[in-house]
Amino acid sequence: MKFAIFGNRHQSKKSENIDKLFAAINEWKDSFYIDRSFYEYLLEEDKLFMQPEGIIDGDDFDADIAISFGGDGTFLRTAKRVGSKNIPLLGINAGRLGFLTSYSANRVSELFEYLHRGEYSIEERGVIKAEASDKELADSPYALNEIAVMKHENSSMISIEVSLDAKDCITYQADGLIIAPPSGSTGYSLSAGGPIIAPDANVFVLTPIASHSLNARPVVVNDNTRITLKVTSRSHNYLVAIDGRNESCNEETTLTLGKADYRIKIIRIKGQTFFQTLHDKMMWGADIRN
Repeated sequence: MKFAIFGNRHQSKKSENIDKLFAAINEWKDSFYIDRSFYEYLLEEDKLFMQPEGIIDGDDFDADIAISFGGDGTFLRTAKRVGSKNIPLLGINAGRLGFLTSYSANRVSELFEYLHRGEYSIEERGVIKAEASDKELADSPYALNEIAVMKHENSSMISIEVSLDAKDCITYQADGLIIAPPSGSTGYSLSAGGPIIAPDANVFVLTPIASHSLNARPVVVNDNTRITLKVTSRSHNYLVAIDGRNESCNEETTLTLGKADYRIKIIRIKGQTFFQTLHDKMMWGADIRN
């Protein structure tokens, strides 16, 4: 197998178990390419135990599997790099909670056995895309977790007028609004009071952030819906966060959100399910009195 490896160079503890990954690659006589930033970091920290076949610069790469070694933030950045390449992702958690990166770095040897025996499935996840009316967004417009419009730190609440397929307007008076595909339902949306959505559901959820109205509630819509956002604020601007990548927009900028023309493929090892991950990571359905 050929792997493309991406990691986090900013938190040293997250690469403590990288030797287990290289040992598994060597044992199975696999090949790997590695992102330049992570490669240089491992060289600096003297943690590169074998040489890659090549270095990944930019988004021009190919592999059988892309490995994200870190936390959920690293996984989202890896998903951005993979984009529409149709390469399945395997998230190895070297961070803390790691909901998207659900496999512990201590399980790398076991994971490689499953991979080489073909004992895994591919779970496809929907992606959301943003388009601005009067500008090109500075970074990638695609999000696996969420797109959020938010007030600037020093401003008062914003007003967000939402149109669904050019009709059915909803107006939120709030600190912001999160629009998430199913993968993002367990992230920022969940912390703001949104529902948990199974990953195979073809929907988006709209979740207000600190709404100033008690009757404003999350709304779930079909992912074929075109969502238009018009924002007004006293400061005449607002923030757009696309999987954590922030950009300021003028209130004259209208955003249109819709389903991307590709899906992200995520590897699920045999026996691992979304609901098991909910139980293991979030104690979902557990009786905390025991």
